[in-house]
Amino acid sequence: MTRWQIAFLTAGLIVAALAVTVTQAGSGCCPGAAAKLKDDQSPPQTATQFTLTNYDGKEISLADFKGKIVVLEWLNYDCPFVKYHYETETTMVNLAKKYADKDVVWLGINTTDYATPEANKAFAEKHSAPYPILDDHAGNVGRAYQATNTPGMFVIDKEGKIVYRGAIDNAPFGRLNEGQTEKINYVDKALAELTGGREVSTPKTEPYGCTVKYAK
Repeated sequence: MTRWQIAFLTAGLIVAALAVTVTQAGSGCCPGAAAKLKDDQSPPQTATQFTLTNYDGKEISLADFKGKIVVLEWLNYDCPFVKYHYETETTMVNLAKKYADKDVVWLGINTTDYATPEANKAFAEKHSAPYPILDDHAGNVGRAYQATNTPGMFVIDKEGKIVYRGAIDNAPFGRLNEGQTEKINYVDKALAELTGGREVSTPKTEPYGCTVKYAK
């Protein structure tokens, strides 16, 4: 084997390793401090109450939706994984519309430290998002929920319990996770079960995407 062949093979292995790391463990993708959570923290089972401001200046509280199913979507408008679900696919917007008449409320939350209401508004308008994108650039709500990735999904039932947390689906950038043969949208599945009077059969998955950029 020539030295050029060896160099080409080595480069290929490095690229493959990086691809696996980005898909499974999450990409840094953007400036800011990555999520830092205490090792001894256990994920909350009951949804933490919060009040955040939408890009139009209106305050929105989780308590406003008592008795409803609520989806919390952690997003970062610079994250390529998030962009995929708004530009290549319209995953989030379609799901929010699908369940809008079934007592399901969808809230976007941007915990990115450099995010601004103006940029959140521009993103929402560009993609015709039928839900608010709330400003959490201080990171308080993200830390309370232990949000680590964008996109990161939480589903809260009518009793205020977190019944699903994790990834939107099992196909980062449209590619199935290793060992899986069927695309599953975990949030769609959870909402179908909840609105059908059934328990959520998959309460937790491993999120993928960019790390949440918390303020230092």
